[in-house]
Amino acid sequence: MSHTAHDYLDNPLPISSRLYTAAAVAAIDSAAQAAGRSSEQLMSAAAHAALKELEAQFGSSQPLLVFCGGGNNGGDGYALAALAADRGRAVEVIELCDAAKFSPATAAARQFAKRAGVRLTAQATADLDQREGVVVDALLGIGASGPLRGGYAEAVAWINACGLPVVALDLPSGLCATSGSGDSVVADLTVTFVAAKLGLFTGRGPVVAGEVVLHTLEIDETLYDAEPPQAELLDLDEQLESLPARAADGHKGLYGHVMIIGGDYGGGGAVALAAEAALRSGAGLVSVATRPEHVGAVLARSPEAMVYGVNSGQDLEPLLARPSVIVIGPGLGQAAWGEQLLQQVLKTEQPLLLDADALNILAAGRLQLRRSLVGGVITPHPGEAARLLGSDSASVQGDRPAAAQQLQALWGSVAVLKGAGTLVAADGLPLALCGDGNPGMASPGMGDLLAGIIGALLAQGLDAATAAKLGVALHAAAGDRAAAQCGERSLLASDLIAPLVELLSD
Repeated sequence: MSHTAHDYLDNPLPISSRLYTAAAVAAIDSAAQAAGRSSEQLMSAAAHAALKELEAQFGSSQPLLVFCGGGNNGGDGYALAALAADRGRAVEVIELCDAAKFSPATAAARQFAKRAGVRLTAQATADLDQREGVVVDALLGIGASGPLRGGYAEAVAWINACGLPVVALDLPSGLCATSGSGDSVVADLTVTFVAAKLGLFTGRGPVVAGEVVLHTLEIDETLYDAEPPQAELLDLDEQLESLPARAADGHKGLYGHVMIIGGDYGGGGAVALAAEAALRSGAGLVSVATRPEHVGAVLARSPEAMVYGVNSGQDLEPLLARPSVIVIGPGLGQAAWGEQLLQQVLKTEQPLLLDADALNILAAGRLQLRRSLVGGVITPHPGEAARLLGSDSASVQGDRPAAAQQLQALWGSVAVLKGAGTLVAADGLPLALCGDGNPGMASPGMGDLLAGIIGALLAQGLDAATAAKLGVALHAAAGDRAAAQCGERSLLASDLIAPLVELLSD
């Protein structure tokens, strides 16, 4: 059974959307062996699956240079080398571990490779010049941890500098299967086995894994049920099912009132984008509280919004009884004006979405949070997440799943940790991970759009977890459609509005 990353979204099998930790994958593998699938059989199945994908992507005529470590990942590499050589392909294996230390299954796979005529060499990677063909990375699997050392570090450096196509078996060597952290092989194609690893889709995973294809090796799906997934890939079609159809006799009062608060001097565009996104995402009413100087510009962009100029928290206070959902943070700034507005908002009882500088003000401890954020959403990027956690961006990015769960536990709300492989953490639910989106979305205003979209979904009665997941999925899919039209380099946040409308109308 084979799936590309995007096939997960269309495959009806429950296993297709599950993302597992390294420990959970190891447990499923062990359960399969206990049920009668030997390690040798699984290695053979992995080799056949990987060679099939390699040939489909890069053809069957080029020579293979296979780097094998000493664990079962290396065994997969030896088995693939033997299979390719039996088909008449030129294959060389670079060995990085003493064969005397191999498991029986890996040792048997090595013997198959020798009998098939594969050249086995411990030649230093510095001597591997003037090569052609395809490189296969079978150095380290899910059991490896910590930084690369010795010959493994040298081999990974050579692979990344060689300029040849690279196929990683199970995951790129050096990448943590759970967190997506670590210096690793950079692959063009990763053929992963048994179950999809969370680390392939978050942290450095999307950067280094290339195209990801899953082969379950025909393991009985009932064996997966004992291991709950750490996360699930978001499926936009499934998430859209949570959005109720509009009643024939419906009116705008049924679909909630979102108030967007922010837009200090220089930040008026942020509230304008958030308001337009909220209007286009179906909120019944959208109001904006911003600097008086920005009122005209916001109205010019979105005449359907109600826009109020406020000079202080005192000006804002009488407006806060009207909305059913409050979004605060886009363009808010961290000066006294923004702090006063946030102080007033924190006195309310409505569900809140806190974004951008609203989070930075709270992280700085300048205001005391005297109300619960349960039922609301926070949407930090890694820098804001680090400040909320009293950490640093490198630590957050080093284990994004853990950071998202820590944010949720600390603040009580649903936490949306933005970035490549955006994560949604909700109490009592597996993490949700968005596999869509593109590098062009790392541009100004994208977070403001997301805040407006989620705010509108909250206003329409979706619970915080559902609104966040649907909002993230819509935002990413709109970004991909927009990038297909104008390219990643030129992508602007406002380019997402038209595809957002298309996705909701579809």
